[in-house]
Amino acid sequence: MHYAIIAAGEGSRLVQEGVAVPKPLVDLDGRPMIRRLIDIFASYRPESLSIIVNEQMTAVREYLESIAGELPFPLHLTVKSTPSSMHSFYEVSRNFESGKFILTTVDTIFRQPDFARYAEAFDNDSDADGCFGVTDFIDDEKPLYVDVDADGFISAFRDAPDGNDRYISGGIYGLTAPGLKVLEQCMERGVSRMRNYQRALVEAGLRLRAFPFPKIVDVDHAGDIATAKAFINEEN
Repeated sequence: MHYAIIAAGEGSRLVQEGVAVPKPLVDLDGRPMIRRLIDIFASYRPESLSIIVNEQMTAVREYLESIAGELPFPLHLTVKSTPSSMHSFYEVSRNFESGKFILTTVDTIFRQPDFARYAEAFDNDSDADGCFGVTDFIDDEKPLYVDVDADGFISAFRDAPDGNDRYISGGIYGLTAPGLKVLEQCMERGVSRMRNYQRALVEAGLRLRAFPFPKIVDVDHAGDIATAKAFINEEN
């Protein structure tokens, strides 16, 4: 399995709220947030890891360079500022080889056992073009609502609820080669934002299986750090 982490955001809201450490280096359980995510990925058949950070995050780049030699798989580091997470995805996708890959943003916090079940399900799934983590725990400022059909496949992504919503997107994207083709088409058409790329996947007819996570936490504000720490402590 190939993995990728988008850590190219500026973390401006955390800075405005008094958090001096760059978001990827925020300590949640004795490790920087990004190291916890790397360790989770390392637990399930990693072939490579690709990470993108923005040009201003010198401390994050230096940290990743310092640990690269101790990782038991190749680390492909891209340093580039991009206009959106979809553009960041495109940058790291250039490192993907054949096979399946899983992408998350650095501030997507989930439990390792839940991720292990998800990764194994995606690895063993021969019917789907992708497998996306979804959750019925809604604690996001602008959630992306997910419609799931009776067979467990995603039929739509919506910005607003319609009263029959069960899941939102969890920011965990498992994809195969057809997903990269759609990504290239989105770039050519000038599409922006990850949620619009997700809609394009459905419009292109890709079969995206929804995998429910009990809970996923996003770290967008200073107060979310305490929430994430408490969530992780529940696992421990």
